[in-house]
Amino acid sequence: MLKHATQDLFRNQSTGLKSRLILVLFRIASQARGLPSFVAFFPRAVYQICVEYVLGVEIPWDTRIGPGLQLHHGTGLVVNHSTLIGRNCTLRHCTTIGNKQRADGSYTDSPSIGNDVDIGSNSVILGAITIGDGAVIGAGSVVVKDVPAGCIVAGNPAKIIRLAPDSKA
Repeated sequence: MLKHATQDLFRNQSTGLKSRLILVLFRIASQARGLPSFVAFFPRAVYQICVEYVLGVEIPWDTRIGPGLQLHHGTGLVVNHSTLIGRNCTLRHCTTIGNKQRADGSYTDSPSIGNDVDIGSNSVILGAITIGDGAVIGAGSVVVKDVPAGCIVAGNPAKIIRLAPDSKA
C-alpha cells in the first residue's frame, strides 16, 4: 500500500492537493480490504464521506487500480467498482467509466484499462471492453469498443484517429 501511495503522490506533484488527498484516502481504504469488517468500516466510511460526498469523486474503495494513478481535478469522476485500471494512468474530471445495462436488465462487465492510458475530460467508457496499454482517449469521447494499444481515439462514438506506430490494423 505504501509503495502504491508513494507512486501516486509522485505522479501527482503537479496536480492539486485534492488529487493527492483522494489517492491517499483511496489507498488506505483499499488496504482495509484484508481487515475484519468492523475494523475496515472506519477507513472506508471516512473515504466515502470525504471523497464521494464532499469532493464529488466516485472511485469505490474496492476498485482495482495500479500504482501511479494521476487525477486532474477529479470533480464529477465516476468509476464502477469492477473496473480494472493499470499502472500510471491519467484520469480527468467529468469522466465516467462503467458498465452498460442490457435490454434484458442484466449488466455487462466494466472496462479493463491497460497501463499508461491517458483519458481526457468528459469521456465516457462503457461496457466489457479493453483499452490497450498507452492508448489516449480524447476529451469528450464515448468509448464502447476495444481500443488497441498505443492508439488515439476521439469522438462520439470514439473512432481511431491515429494508429500505434507498430499497428497492423
